[in-house]
Amino acid sequence: MEFHRTIVHSPLKGISFKFSMGEKGKYLLLLGAGALLGSGATFALLKFRRRLVLKQCANDVHVNGLKEQRVLGSSDAVYAGSDLLMDEIVSEQLTRNIQFFGLEHQKKVISSYVVVIGLGGVGSHAASMLLRSGVGKLLLVDFDQVSVSSLNRHAVATRADVGTSKALCLKKHFSEIFPECQVDAKVLMYDSSSEDEILSGQPDYVLDCIDNIDTKVALLAACVRRGFKVLSATGAGARVDPTRIRVADLRESINDPLSRSVRHRLKKHYGIEEGIPVVFSLEKPTVKLLPFEGASGVEENPSEYQIVPGFRVRIIPVLGTIPAIFGQVMATYVITQLSGLQIHMEPIVTFDLDHYRVLHQRLIEHEELQYGTAMHVQVDVEEVMYVAKELWHGRSARDQLKGVGRAMWRSINELMLIRWDHTKPASISNLILLKFQEAEEHESRSLEDIKNREPEFFARVESVLKRAELEFDL
Repeated sequence: MEFHRTIVHSPLKGISFKFSMGEKGKYLLLLGAGALLGSGATFALLKFRRRLVLKQCANDVHVNGLKEQRVLGSSDAVYAGSDLLMDEIVSEQLTRNIQFFGLEHQKKVISSYVVVIGLGGVGSHAASMLLRSGVGKLLLVDFDQVSVSSLNRHAVATRADVGTSKALCLKKHFSEIFPECQVDAKVLMYDSSSEDEILSGQPDYVLDCIDNIDTKVALLAACVRRGFKVLSATGAGARVDPTRIRVADLRESINDPLSRSVRHRLKKHYGIEEGIPVVFSLEKPTVKLLPFEGASGVEENPSEYQIVPGFRVRIIPVLGTIPAIFGQVMATYVITQLSGLQIHMEPIVTFDLDHYRVLHQRLIEHEELQYGTAMHVQVDVEEVMYVAKELWHGRSARDQLKGVGRAMWRSINELMLIRWDHTKPASISNLILLKFQEAEEHESRSLEDIKNREPEFFARVESVLKRAELEFDL
């Protein structure tokens, strides 16, 4: 059988090829397959281009009765609310959340506006998971920059981000994770002058991830005053046990020095005693602040190096996983709240509270007997618990044994709190725990006499009370 040869002219000018009949069939088959693939690719590209054009177009939408402009595809996009779930990619990205919550509940999440203040180890992880969970609008606030030492706990920062603003760093990375979310970043420190700028816009939730007490207290008080829902993070540093992290009302957050100081100031300056949920650890800090050394290598006064008054200069050791877990817990709590999913937190059980009530009542009765009034008693039952348990370890100030155990409760009937300095009120930083007989003797002596006759005991008590003064910033 004779095979005819034919000439096929190539689209390339001046080039032609000779093929046999069999080769021609193969050529036509390949040409047809290429045309089919090309048309499919062209269709996909056109469809994708159409979606990009739609995302770049500004459309007026109404969210919660407010007319807003929809500009998707950028972290600078204007908030588009639950309409975002109509986008195929967004819907697919959030499909597991939709399956978990249900579409209507996820619409509530994506229509929400959340403010995160403080973007370190806790705040960066909280903000990151709020974004990944589909919150439609985020405001990120922090005045600080990414440092090399913060990379052990930051959610998204890399070495390339060192020296850049934490807020802008998160915004940059977030635009690559969920570009449809409107992410605004403010390089600001929260204070009274920036309150309106940060808290305007009626956020659905505010996350307090600040580690400075003055700023934290001011923010929480402002949120309560404005009627905003707020969740606060307490101390995540110096902890190691993830099983002891809890969410509860501020008044229930025990064993945490930061919570204690915040409670004290909120009550003293704003009359706020409860109603603020916090994430905290039941674990007592396992390590302490490192000593502060200046450029000379000699330990110096850290307050002299503060750029901003009241902000911590000394370093607290941090296991990076714990702030991350704090942030994840905060995000989980807020997302479930926004979605309307009802969850019941494990209650915080405080054992032996009656013992502290006894000590508190005994202090009041002693003040009335000794000074004719109890009006100078400046501690409540919770603060009595701090003084008796944290400062004096449940034992007499004259007892050298340490540790809280059953021995304290066996001897509760012979212990009482009294003033260390008779001339000062019965406050957290002026109460010592003594046995009845020791207390009676102490009331008959002056501090000058104790200092001269028992200098070691005097110095030890002064040191303990100074600790309380520092923790409560008295």
